[in-house]
Amino acid sequence: MPDLTFELRRNDYSLSDDEESVRQGFAEFFAKECPATRVRAAEPLGHDESLWHELIGLGAVSMAVPEAAGGDGATLVDLALVAEEFGRAVAPAPLVEAMVGARLLARCGGAQTSLAGVVDGSRLVTLALRPTSAGDRQLVPAAAVAPAVLALDGDDLVLVTSGAPGPHVANQGTTPLAWWTPDAGDRVVLATGVAAQRAYATALAEWKTLTAAALVGLADEAKRLGAEFTKTRMTMGVPVGSLQGVSHPLADVEIQVSGARNLVRKAAWFLEHEPAARPELVPMAFSYAARAATLATRVGLHVQGGFGFTLESDVTLYFRRAKGWSALIGDPRRELLAVGDLLAAQTKD
Repeated sequence: MPDLTFELRRNDYSLSDDEESVRQGFAEFFAKECPATRVRAAEPLGHDESLWHELIGLGAVSMAVPEAAGGDGATLVDLALVAEEFGRAVAPAPLVEAMVGARLLARCGGAQTSLAGVVDGSRLVTLALRPTSAGDRQLVPAAAVAPAVLALDGDDLVLVTSGAPGPHVANQGTTPLAWWTPDAGDRVVLATGVAAQRAYATALAEWKTLTAAALVGLADEAKRLGAEFTKTRMTMGVPVGSLQGVSHPLADVEIQVSGARNLVRKAAWFLEHEPAARPELVPMAFSYAARAATLATRVGLHVQGGFGFTLESDVTLYFRRAKGWSALIGDPRRELLAVGDLLAAQTKD
């Protein structure tokens, strides 16, 4: 088997044996432990404490931490593969935020005590998705279950810990959102100045990349749910899936999902190995994955007819989660502006 470590530097999206083992292992876990009934039971908060501890025991967070910091040293591509399977199950757990938070703490030399708690599951930490300042309030993903928030406050990268998570804010995606301010608890400065800004920017890029991967898994499963329905639903003596008005939209979804998957994996590889070479890949991947998830869930609803629009239909879980995840950072189409700015900057250089 050839060494595929650097294949994503080019245009080969093959997975190595190790990468495929990681993907398959988590795919089997989520298929067994996270059926739609468990997802529904976790609503409206969108968090299953038991499932979360199962993921901790499986090493889902420790794998994100470099070996030098006591973790398992998984690559960002490995984490993207896990996030895709997580999204396929729309699992009610703050996995992406915990992975990103653990990696950010590992990059801060003085945060090892906090990191240990995150890795063993005794402490949940999340990431504020935009820079903040005193009194500035923002919605933070997983802040309704995580009492600790990492944020860029002015020129400081801080870890703010409160006595309890914030009150849950009801949302269409049934995710554990909560309002948060930087004065909401005890504050520890992890880095300052340029070092703080770089560490935060890297964490935010990793969050976008892994959330994009989760959206790819979500889109792929929504497509499967729709396609399976069309195989058994009959009209005029034939399966509805044989009609062009049904099969062609599903084919369009397959094309977008495949493209988004490749783009996310490439973005993950470059972010880890050559972050300065292709910085536009991260916002490009996030925007395109959000678009693919929106299309996949919309088509999945439509091909199921009236049933698809009922709350009893599993595809509605995916429709609502697609809206919730892709909007956590605002309108995902705004990421295209970042792509344009980055490409324009490269042209000037």
